[in-house]
Amino acid sequence: MSRENSNQRIVSAEDGKYLDSKDLYTLEHAFRAYAKSSKRKDVILSRKIILLVFLLIRYTGAKLSEVLSLHPVEDIDWEKCFINFSLKNDISGKHRKVQVSKGLLDEVKKIINECEATHENLIFPDPGFVRKKFYERGKGCGLNKNLCGPEAIRKSRAIELLKSGVPLPAVQTILGHSNPGLTSSFVNYSKEEIAVIAKKFMEKESGRKTSARNSFFGKITHILKGSIQSKIDIITDENYKIQSVITNESLERMGLARGSLVSAEVKAPMVFVACSNSDFQTSADNAFRGTIKKISRGTISWELVITISDSTDICSIISSGQNFLSSLKKGDEVFIFFNCFSVILHMD
Repeated sequence: MSRENSNQRIVSAEDGKYLDSKDLYTLEHAFRAYAKSSKRKDVILSRKIILLVFLLIRYTGAKLSEVLSLHPVEDIDWEKCFINFSLKNDISGKHRKVQVSKGLLDEVKKIINECEATHENLIFPDPGFVRKKFYERGKGCGLNKNLCGPEAIRKSRAIELLKSGVPLPAVQTILGHSNPGLTSSFVNYSKEEIAVIAKKFMEKESGRKTSARNSFFGKITHILKGSIQSKIDIITDENYKIQSVITNESLERMGLARGSLVSAEVKAPMVFVACSNSDFQTSADNAFRGTIKKISRGTISWELVITISDSTDICSIISSGQNFLSSLKKGDEVFIFFNCFSVILHMD
């Protein structure tokens, strides 16, 4: 059996019984909102630990028991970005190293530091409590709660990796599968090659979520095809609606269809800003309300960074000759907008 056919068989066997990338990001945002939705510092910290358990399962495909057995100081290689998973009560001593992104480890370290600041150790809750919180978060954001348990998320992660083009042997290594029959007809990869593959994917994935300020990740919900161009409707992981217009040639070349996962990007000079206290009206297809996070003043142009959600910043570059700029300051509420023709689509 060919590698391509094997991957397709494994992926299609799970259709309808897993969370896709957009669902996983929706669930992640629900956990992040949950972690901050309390005024008590001790409650916030305990919720952040639940968030940490979710992130470790979501991005490593680890078993719940492996995560709850984790000792951050002993089991994490902070420099090389590896997590060493093992079961502390397992007399066999089996363990496996999983490559992760620096962004994930930065979050782990931040939560550990918060624990130390309160003179507490990082203590994970019991499995029953974790499962309860996973089901609650899934149900709260409209997902099938049975697909939001730790084991189901681990399975969804495996399928996500396969659909993203990570070779099956690398996926098996990441998840700790040991059945040799699954890889008997595949190209052999050394441990070093698998580590390189995993590292490249993890960093690419982490960058997609955090580095590009004017980038939205989402799923195509509708395509209206014209004689020359097509209008694409996208729903993002944070439930924003983005519209893009591309040529029919690009549509066919990229193989885009309803349900396709894409990244939508817009260049900073194409993002326009209006004061919120103005009589704001626009024919632009994409418009959002946000708060100014940063202002960089230049002789020729100004750069504004506007936060539209907890995890999304939009950058706009505006000619310094605009009269309204002098009245803007950090913390001001503004509108941002951009045309559908300015939105560039990328396939992951």
